[in-house]
Amino acid sequence: MRIAVTGTQGQIVSCLRERVSCLRDRATGEAEIVALGRPLLDLSDRESVRAALREARCDVIVNAAAYTAVDKAEQEEALAMRVNGEGAGHVAEAAAELGVPLIHFSTDYVFDGTATRPYREDDATAPLGVYGHSKLEGERRVAALCPNATILRTAWVYSPFGSNFVRTMLRLGETREEVGVVADQLGNPTSALDIADATLLVAARLCRDDAPELRGTFHMTGAGEASWADVAEAIFARATEHGRAPVRVRRITTADYPTPARRPANSRLDNAKLSRVHGVALPDWRASLAYCVDRLLAGPIH
Repeated sequence: MRIAVTGTQGQIVSCLRERVSCLRDRATGEAEIVALGRPLLDLSDRESVRAALREARCDVIVNAAAYTAVDKAEQEEALAMRVNGEGAGHVAEAAAELGVPLIHFSTDYVFDGTATRPYREDDATAPLGVYGHSKLEGERRVAALCPNATILRTAWVYSPFGSNFVRTMLRLGETREEVGVVADQLGNPTSALDIADATLLVAARLCRDDAPELRGTFHMTGAGEASWADVAEAIFARATEHGRAPVRVRRITTADYPTPARRPANSRLDNAKLSRVHGVALPDWRASLAYCVDRLLAGPIH
């Protein structure tokens, strides 16, 4: 299975590369990653997207590239829409022309966070900011232009690669005895390594099964829920097992930590559809987080 992935440096593409290089699972078979980024592939340039994906000669496309600067997007709306909206449409158009399945990643930010339960795929969308609006526009274009597409919404992504909450907390913990962390936002912490494993399973099935029910929108997040403060406490607790000094978490409110873009108070996503239709479920966030911290600090603890 030859997989063309948009993006070369993001957390998901980095994890896909690692998993493909070290795992040969019976369910996924042999796999090869072709990572495509600028200048060869520029999401805002329709012709570069079509040419790069055509040249890749792939069996499936994974659109993992995106404009992800949530706060900066409030001042760069045109750019965010060009990449996340129009760019997603360019990839979908190319996939349809090539006749190959497309997996497109989206986000919890398409919801406003006012629900009192985890969001399902058919719940009404209502983004709070530019980033969420741009990702929702991308979803709409993918659905309209490529019937052979599976949209995977995920949230609170972290990994041993790139910039993310886990790495930020570990960096702060090197010099601080206490860190203030928001405690009134709830979500599903999700390891990009787990996303990569699950994506390979979904991709393999899409390649061998053209059933319409395997396409459409699905939620893919780690099992279990937490606040950002809960996650920070788990990170620091694990870090102490590696000999680091304890760090206290001061639980604060969203109002105590204002940002240019509003965050959903409830980012929890219901993964039942993914489990029911694709037979895929991500592990509990606590175990995956511990593994990530171990990797970043000293390797697995025995």
